[in-house]
Amino acid sequence: MIWKPHVTVAAVVERDGKFLLVEEETDEGIRYNQPAGHLECGESLLEAAVREAREETRYDFAPRTLVGVYNWRHPTKDITYLRFAFAGEVVGFDPERALDEGIIAAHWFSLDEVRALADRHRSPLILQCIEDWIAGRRYPLELLTHYA
Repeated sequence: MIWKPHVTVAAVVERDGKFLLVEEETDEGIRYNQPAGHLECGESLLEAAVREAREETRYDFAPRTLVGVYNWRHPTKDITYLRFAFAGEVVGFDPERALDEGIIAAHWFSLDEVRALADRHRSPLILQCIEDWIAGRRYPLELLTHYA
């Protein structure tokens, strides 16, 4: 058997002191996450981040910087995630766009509200990515290269 991590992307979006999270149905009940999901075949990391944000929030996301790369092994599943978290801004919204299956709603939460929901986060990466962004961790997108 060949081991491989699940490559995911996430959008860290702050607007007026609030962070964009999605409320979603999971195997473990209702959880909160950044707009995030798996990299698809042939897709660049940036394309994946834009697509996932659009599908999960109805917002058009414009990545501006890389916040970090995170390696996290789920404590009860045999899954390791390799997450690329991008910070950026929303540049559009389509209220008529359908949300992905399993997504209940998109919400804007203050940092205190995000922290208060920590026991319902999908992973510890949610708060870590936000705290890294607050700490000023921003890396140029030029670090990433995508060969089509």
